[in-house]
Amino acid sequence: TAIMMPLLMTTVVSLVPAANRGRLMGRISIVISVAPAIGPTLSGFVLEHLSWRAIFLIVLPIAVVSLILGILRMPDVGEQSHARIDAFSVVLTVFAFGGIVYGLSAFGERANGGETLPPWIPLIVGVIGLAVFVQRQLRLQREDRALLDLRTFRVRPFWLSTVLFVFCSIALFGSLILLPIYVQNVLGYSTLDSGLMLLPGGLLMGLLGPLVGRRIDARGTRSTLIPGVAISAAALWAMGLFSETTPLRQVILTHIVLSFGLACTFTPLFSVSLGSLPPKLMSHGSATISTAQQVAGAAGTALFVTVMTLVSVRAAGSPEAVGPEALAAGTRAAFLLGGVASTLAIAAAWFIRDPEPRP
Repeated sequence: TAIMMPLLMTTVVSLVPAANRGRLMGRISIVISVAPAIGPTLSGFVLEHLSWRAIFLIVLPIAVVSLILGILRMPDVGEQSHARIDAFSVVLTVFAFGGIVYGLSAFGERANGGETLPPWIPLIVGVIGLAVFVQRQLRLQREDRALLDLRTFRVRPFWLSTVLFVFCSIALFGSLILLPIYVQNVLGYSTLDSGLMLLPGGLLMGLLGPLVGRRIDARGTRSTLIPGVAISAAALWAMGLFSETTPLRQVILTHIVLSFGLACTFTPLFSVSLGSLPPKLMSHGSATISTAQQVAGAAGTALFVTVMTLVSVRAAGSPEAVGPEALAAGTRAAFLLGGVASTLAIAAAWFIRDPEPRP
């Protein structure tokens, strides 16, 4: 995924005229945002009837077929060049992003009674690794040898879009991990039921992607971006009101509203972020967005679970005493944190403008 998604976005932006770019980005958003939403439904069905090993066995033939189709049908586009990969930069990314994500998740594990390293140790390692990585990229990009060229952040629409990508990825992946936990452990539904609960929202995102793309081509980015971020924020605030007596239909409806908002947000962000970059930096821009989305999703998931665990344990008095009521309190706290972050994202969305057409 880390290789295919940046290549896909770079290819589309390079080959598709700006007037039709929103429509194509809408189709891409189906893959990027809908797959994580439908995945829990399918995995819940598999776990309900088969072993957990079947999840990996089912994915394997799909990957093999995709590989064969790519080899036979995918034409090669773009100019080839011999680029050297800076091995030290690759190592730094492991310590930087891995340390930050592990440090955030360690807070929740320790609060739940797990024996882990003190969370501040991997966090400090991650922050130092990230600082060294950035410094090294700034030096290497002068020679056009950077693993990730950070000159993309000199373009205002790009870095604003990246900030919004981070907030939206946290909201998407955080809700995908918390809602099944809440439905199973607080409301008492099965694994399959919790997976099916996410299905309507995932299907809605798939249906809206191309429609949002066409509206962007006709009306511009802001016509869907600002309403989408606002709707997502409202849905997260509504999730912060969930309790142990909330009806399942209310949970499903709120998730559908969140999915609607995210569908109106992801597609314009893909279009405006890469469309604002010069061709030389498009590959680095797509890699940056993909990295930001995946790291933010992992870090956001760890942060949501950590907040949920800390508040749940505090409400119950001890990890062993955590019940549905305490877990509901932890879930509310995590979603309220997402609501605050999404509200701040609305301010960033106001400053994003459509990129000027390039000759």
